Amino acid sequence: MPLIPFEAITHLFSEFEHTAFRLETRRGYASDREGARFQAFTRGVLPEPEPDHPWNVNVRAKAGRGARFSRVRIIDEPPTNGQRFLMATAAGNVAAGEDIRVLPRAEAVRLDLPDYDLWLFDSRTLVRMHIDDTDTTIGVELVDDPDEVLAACRARDAAWRVAVPTAEVWAQVRSSV
Repeated sequence: MPLIPFEAITHLFSEFEHTAFRLETRRGYASDREGARFQAFTRGVLPEPEPDHPWNVNVRAKAGRGARFSRVRIIDEPPTNGQRFLMATAAGNVAAGEDIRVLPRAEAVRLDLPDYDLWLFDSRTLVRMHIDDTDTTIGVELVDDPDEVLAACRARDAAWRVAVPTAEVWAQVRSSV
């Protein structure tokens, strides 16, 4: 399948009917590292929630109509700065209505989860993220093969059963620093 720009699939975030699930496998993302919030975080400033961010506005609107956003973030032990930043910013997403959980990388390997990031919409539309060695998204692949979609559903279900709410892990990480 050919790669398409991420912008070509953004309509899915407002058009899905029931569920949008994300699996995050990276140790960090270039888009985070380039931002002022991440730079402040590396200096010890905890990020403030952004309730008016378009992402959170959409999550609240979809949740208000009964749809569900969820994600599992695979983290290293100890977590990288990028993973710590994502845990620190998760509270704002959770307040908007997204359920974000984390899973140790060793457990993800044991479960044989995919080693790439993905979005799964309504358990039928799979978006495979293509991210280069600098942690930059270079495009996405819209996958409609039923076997691949089913494998993503199974991976989601396996990860979800053992993942832990981000707030619990973030509290432990913060207290150990």
